[in-house]
Amino acid sequence: MTLTRRTALLGGAALPMAAATAARAAEHESAPAMPPMPHARGFQLGDFAVTTLLDGSLPRDGVKDIFGVNVDDTTFRDVSAANFIPADMAQFYFTPTLVDTGAELVLFDTGLGQGGITRALAEAGRTPDEIDVVVLTHMHGDHIGGLMTDGAPTFANARYVTGRAEYDGWKALPDSGPAKQMATHVDPLADKMTFIEDGDSPVSGITAMAAFGHTPGHMTYMLESAGQQLVLTADLANHYVWPFQDPDWHTSFDSDKDAASASRRRILAMLATERVPMIGYHMPFPAAGFVETRGEGFRFVPVGYQLMG
Repeated sequence: MTLTRRTALLGGAALPMAAATAARAAEHESAPAMPPMPHARGFQLGDFAVTTLLDGSLPRDGVKDIFGVNVDDTTFRDVSAANFIPADMAQFYFTPTLVDTGAELVLFDTGLGQGGITRALAEAGRTPDEIDVVVLTHMHGDHIGGLMTDGAPTFANARYVTGRAEYDGWKALPDSGPAKQMATHVDPLADKMTFIEDGDSPVSGITAMAAFGHTPGHMTYMLESAGQQLVLTADLANHYVWPFQDPDWHTSFDSDKDAASASRRRILAMLATERVPMIGYHMPFPAAGFVETRGEGFRFVPVGYQLMG
């Protein structure tokens, strides 16, 4: 489901524009399509091999109602323009992360459940049955969708880890509506699941850091190896511009918007101050980068060659 730039520009569902867009589309009609993005990108963190896995990418319109819930239209347009992005669409990315600690293969989140995670693992030279541990940062469908394939566990030999507050929060809901996929994808694996709290370690060198608000028990994770650190921020921020430039802007996907904003500001401030790199589930692939302060907010700086080992 990865889309080329040309497809994204010409797709009517992605950019419902008028005459100006039609003219641009005609202009691109004869241009060759860009090759697909690779679906795996490796980084070195001390003794850890870290690989981001592009499960899928798709365009989405109506983004003001997603990323600017408590912001007026003019401000949203101005901030978008200042960052060279349109105010009416965004490209979404879905990026699980694989960490090879040398002792275990740990997969963080599993994608949408449309086969992308298996494809990306293959590009990384891995198969699902090699995964030792699956860590779920939270229970949204685009993170748990890949747990099952045709009704059977995708990662047959893995054990599973998730936050206790997250699991309990979702189990308090009926097995319909938002929690329906949890009942079909997570509950069948419950006997292989370990529940952790803030500060616990699913494996040596990886520590859970509570970032509640996006969901009841949303977790981020600190990776540490040979004196180097990197934070998997999961859905702390769902776009590389709007939630960074002002963490107090509300995102519609966040269940507790004020708590999510507070978590965002706290962790982004830590990343900027300590100059620790991050991998964000919805950042533009390969999803890794750095955070710097920008006025009262922050800016995401995409990785170049800094983590190549």
